[in-house]
Amino acid sequence: MLRPTRIGLLPLYLALYDGVRPDARPDMEAFAARVRKMLTGLGLDVVAVPIMTTRRGIDRELPALLDDPDLDALATVHLAYSPSLEATEPLLRAERPLLLLDTTPAPAFGEDADQELMLRNHGIHGVQDLACMMRRRERPHLLAVGHVDDPAFQADIMLSCRAMRAARALSSMRVLMIGDSFEGMGDFAVDFGVLSRELGVNVARVSVSDLAQTAREVSDFELSAEAACEGDLCDCSGVSAEALRRTNRVGLAVRRVMQEYAAGAMTFNFGSFDSDTGIETVPFLEASKAMARGQGYAGENDVLTAAMVGALAQAGCRLTFTEMFCPDWEGGTIFMSHMGECGLGVSEGPATLVEKQYAFSDVANPVIATPKIIPGEATLVNLAPGPGSSFRFITARVEVLDRGPVAGFREVPHYWIRPLDRDLRGFLQRYSELGGTHHLALCLGDEREMVRQMAMALKREHCAV
Repeated sequence: MLRPTRIGLLPLYLALYDGVRPDARPDMEAFAARVRKMLTGLGLDVVAVPIMTTRRGIDRELPALLDDPDLDALATVHLAYSPSLEATEPLLRAERPLLLLDTTPAPAFGEDADQELMLRNHGIHGVQDLACMMRRRERPHLLAVGHVDDPAFQADIMLSCRAMRAARALSSMRVLMIGDSFEGMGDFAVDFGVLSRELGVNVARVSVSDLAQTAREVSDFELSAEAACEGDLCDCSGVSAEALRRTNRVGLAVRRVMQEYAAGAMTFNFGSFDSDTGIETVPFLEASKAMARGQGYAGENDVLTAAMVGALAQAGCRLTFTEMFCPDWEGGTIFMSHMGECGLGVSEGPATLVEKQYAFSDVANPVIATPKIIPGEATLVNLAPGPGSSFRFITARVEVLDRGPVAGFREVPHYWIRPLDRDLRGFLQRYSELGGTHHLALCLGDEREMVRQMAMALKREHCAV
């Protein structure tokens, strides 16, 4: 289960008011507490600091917040006006996504208002001051605007918090890479130094031989415990106990190595798995389980997409790694598949396990999951490298058809999607014009706005197909 998103709340206020209207301070403290209670009620883990009125105070309070490795983002709330230059430099140095809450305690301000009400409800021009400075200094930030009790405002906050959680996850992602790169695949291949410098993604590499050694250390107790949990997620009736044990032995080894390296995502090249390394089989099933746990995965040692999938999973997306395989020009659909991996969190009911007749190397047949994907609205997400060291998020709204699995593809996860505008030719043309790679994530539901805000928080381009 994912931990709650942790937000550092920074209440901003004007020092001048403490001098000329000290009696207003209790109301300001009450509003700060009200905002914190609202955020906590949304399920966020809120770490609040005292009301801050000067840069000196912000410089004093902010470092302790940022020392928390689980702090996902910062949020400001203007209790009244607060000059932007009190907060600008500290926020420029703060390496967390930033959300400006543009709100007030009063839901209305009409002809019956007076100066007392104005004193307690004029924070919006402080937000405008700060937002302008953040833009001028090219500091990425998001905005949520509305009355503190408005459900639409609160929904916007949650969407932004998910986007910031994803942005923070990507910018601190460590990806476990098992085996060698898939020779000749260029679209997702990015120099690891560029990944680290531009996106904050770092790589931990292990050999298949080292993984095989870890697999030999997996105990019978661990295997029995894994089998006991498996029945909740999968229909295991069609595979032998031995095939499942050897698959889980390798899978648990991957899980252990991920824990050792504190990796939030993993990727492997199936071509690196052969009997000379001492490995029994290929851990496709563990990849499917990892995505359901909130970890990332991509095939063929695609570190870039694995990191993106992991970040989206941390934001609570129900997702799977996937590829567009075959167009159905007559039906206007696309057949989606991959060799043996599909996130179990997108399955409609328990996923069926099958023993795959594996012909790509001389290891034993792996057990894989072949779920029926939950039909309905979904979002394709891609992170595409561009010229120089640029990156672009691409999203596309699609429909997962209520179809499959079908007999002709018993040994691979598969499903069909349809562009919502029914224009398959235009859809595929636009996707490739934008430079999308052949590795993607499929997220259930409409996640386009969340990904757009994630891209904003990362200061990256977003394009919709």
